[in-house]
Amino acid sequence: MNRCVNTRGFNRLLTLQGLRCSTAHSAHPDSVSSPFVFHPEGNECINANAKFCGECIQAGAKCGWCKDPTFLKQGETVSTRCDELQSLLKRGCDEEMIENPHGMQKILKNKAVTNRRKAAEKLKPEDITQIEPQKLSLTLRSGEPQSFDLKFKRAEDYPIDLYYLMDLSYSMKDDLENVKNLGTSLMLEMSKITSDFRIGFGSFVEKTVMPYISTTPAKLLNPCTGDQNCTSPFSYKNVLKLTSDGKKFNILVGQQQISGNLDSPEGGFDAIMQVAVCGEQIGWRNVTRLLVFSTDAGFHFAGDGKLGGIVLPNDGKCHLENGVYTMSHYYDYPSIAHLVQKLSDNNIQTIFAVTEEFQPVYQVSPLYGLILTIYSLSKTLLLHFYLIPFFLFLAVFGRCPVTINIHLVFFFYPLLLRSQVMFSISVTSKGCPMQAKSETIKIKPLGFTEEVEITLHFICECECNKEGIKNSQLCHFGNGTYECGACKCNEGRVGRQCECSSNDVATEDMDRTCRKDNGTDICSNIGDCVCGTCECKKRDNPDERYSGLYCECDNFNCDRSGNKLCGGHGRCECRVCVCDPMWTGSACDCSLDNNTCMASNKQICNGRGTCECGTCKCTDPKFQGPTCETCPTCPGVCTEHKECVQCRAFGTGEKKDTCERDCSYFNLIKVKDRDKLPQPNDASYPVMHYCPAGPDIIPIVAGVVAGIVLIGLALLLIWKLLMIIHDRREFAKFEKEKMNAKWDTVSAWNRNQLRERGAR
Repeated sequence: MNRCVNTRGFNRLLTLQGLRCSTAHSAHPDSVSSPFVFHPEGNECINANAKFCGECIQAGAKCGWCKDPTFLKQGETVSTRCDELQSLLKRGCDEEMIENPHGMQKILKNKAVTNRRKAAEKLKPEDITQIEPQKLSLTLRSGEPQSFDLKFKRAEDYPIDLYYLMDLSYSMKDDLENVKNLGTSLMLEMSKITSDFRIGFGSFVEKTVMPYISTTPAKLLNPCTGDQNCTSPFSYKNVLKLTSDGKKFNILVGQQQISGNLDSPEGGFDAIMQVAVCGEQIGWRNVTRLLVFSTDAGFHFAGDGKLGGIVLPNDGKCHLENGVYTMSHYYDYPSIAHLVQKLSDNNIQTIFAVTEEFQPVYQVSPLYGLILTIYSLSKTLLLHFYLIPFFLFLAVFGRCPVTINIHLVFFFYPLLLRSQVMFSISVTSKGCPMQAKSETIKIKPLGFTEEVEITLHFICECECNKEGIKNSQLCHFGNGTYECGACKCNEGRVGRQCECSSNDVATEDMDRTCRKDNGTDICSNIGDCVCGTCECKKRDNPDERYSGLYCECDNFNCDRSGNKLCGGHGRCECRVCVCDPMWTGSACDCSLDNNTCMASNKQICNGRGTCECGTCKCTDPKFQGPTCETCPTCPGVCTEHKECVQCRAFGTGEKKDTCERDCSYFNLIKVKDRDKLPQPNDASYPVMHYCPAGPDIIPIVAGVVAGIVLIGLALLLIWKLLMIIHDRREFAKFEKEKMNAKWDTVSAWNRNQLRERGAR
């Protein structure tokens, strides 16, 4: 899985631990929340208590500043201009009046990685590109990540320089014999990987002072005991400069002799320092640089030189004369951190080939097999980040075409020749540097000369800050700078318009103007009197605010409906609900929309009630229901108008004598056929409905007859089934009784036979 890596600090060596990825995976830092960016509880914009726009945008990427001069309400502090974008819009600040700058990135140098094969035309190392891009510029806003892709592709047939540094103390005698034939074997094996390989050799023993060696004349000539013939002790010798001649390596190494010293730790760190900083004498090229350090003992480090009276710290400079380190008696051993820095600065990858006692992990035999393993390690990628400011956070996400493996002590990206590794790097700043000056950071693959240079610029002020008017008359006769819709007071001035001196803020006269109705409470006990004006306190909930001339208002103590402030259909202003359109009531819970009261005849409440808050209240007690259309006690329409229809259509009925007087309240349309009756949607449909058509008798009778027949058949089938079941039970009972009778007959015969035999 992908893992973010915190590179907080000045120098960071980045090892990508346990990463697994494939070409199909596309991790992006924006899709995740970085564990290194600080997320304060609550609204970080309000918590910042920003007094001006620059402070606001540094509080977080979600923060905006409303520069509308009329935005603040009575009692609100200047810092309430700083809030999350959605909150500012909700509070009435137009989008174009919100300062919300964003970062950007620009690639300055983007030379494509080199694609070549061993058989292709030879290129100089400086003409080979393995990392892309090479230079870019990032403009950062606090809390807002900027991401870019970094591509690395190891060039095939890339040159390699390998320097073998060996401990020649007496205990390494057997190992020297193995190294004598290393050159030819290694050249042969490395030719399978690269056609441009060079090898060098150096040796070390110890500082040439007491108590590290014996300084008696005899021991200076031959430090070994008995009949052993050893060379004089020395600190470090560059025996063979890097060369492509493997035979020469074998010859010179074969001429080396073992030496000796008194103590167990060796002076190998002195030798490593000289190999790292003496590039010209060693013959390092700007290619892959490998240093193999072979020993069977521990090491001396900074401070151990005091035993020999050496107190000057190692200066990290080259002191080789004729290939010999001449200042071992003058400078102390280097520290581990100093040594690591120099190796990193010179792009040298160091491999410690030590005995089992000191590092069991590095057991390899034969010796050239170790070197091939070393080059295998060099095909892994170790990123080094330089000059990282403390307020900067980097998150690295890897995308590679192979599975990640774990190698020895560190975790790396394995690189296959011709394969390509992609990194997505996210850079986030928290705050701004002093004076908002730009910074430069570098990313370098360890062991390679190429690097990525990133120039960082920081957004520390708003654009509206450039339009600020110093000593503006809007700020009480020039006592401040008017910028971004607010006054930024000069030193010693306070107040929204910088109208007061900081020395005169807490006076009785000013406090008097902050008391409502000459009461005793200053700013209703929920605010501070600043320059004779109440500045209300903030709530823990950023959506809740106090306001008003005396902080007597708030936006959260209004009537509720359905457990919602203002019923969810309005906003609370000074403890009174201001309802949305089409809503009314103290809690905005009364709808003015009549659609819910519309009956099926398109009349509000069926013409028999009034619509109040979206609900019908029926005025006719006979009618009920949501739209006053239900009348349980009302007669049918035909029954109600029967007498009038009879008198007007046929001149009959009980009202034939009073027809004109009692039955003229509706229109009557005569038709010859029932099918010609007007329908409700017709224009000729009368005011009063016609009686509904009578039922069709034939289908009803047919249905009843069919039902009776089916029920009869069903009953007959059930009776028949019951009779069959009953007959079977009776037959089974008969068979059983029959068998019992036969058994009784046989038993009687058997008893008679037994009696006759007994008589005999």
